[in-house]
Amino acid sequence: MKKIRQRRILEIIEKYEVETQEQLRDYLAQEGIQVTQATLSRDIRELKLSKLSVDGMAGGKQRYVAFHREGGERANEKFVRVLRDGFVSMDMAQNILVIKTVSGMAMAVAMAIDALQFPEVVGCIAGDDTIMVAVRTVEETRQLMNQMNEIMG
Repeated sequence: MKKIRQRRILEIIEKYEVETQEQLRDYLAQEGIQVTQATLSRDIRELKLSKLSVDGMAGGKQRYVAFHREGGERANEKFVRVLRDGFVSMDMAQNILVIKTVSGMAMAVAMAIDALQFPEVVGCIAGDDTIMVAVRTVEETRQLMNQMNEIMG
């Protein structure tokens, strides 16, 4: 039942702009799948869902999205779009790249950076609108900044 429920959750968030757990629970109920709030929260965590700003503006509508789904090039395009939509600016502090994002987008942008698997990146820590990206060396931080600038266009 868990796999079926989680598959339906992914299908629902792909089809509809689901903003809240309550909306998601309602969609599941319409399909005859009853779920508690605790179970739904656990499913969201296990599926690694994140909220993405729909209009790219702070305080605007947000929706659930799944980043860690297989999909090859199509998935990479989604990650790049998330990166572009949330990115505001970046600066380096030795081997740490500090990225500023639209408010509420840091977690989604950090997940996109992780998913794009830049070889220079050791890991990311995200707050609400700031990401600290640990990079191996100062030179690789510069290389990563150049790659990010290319992605941003």
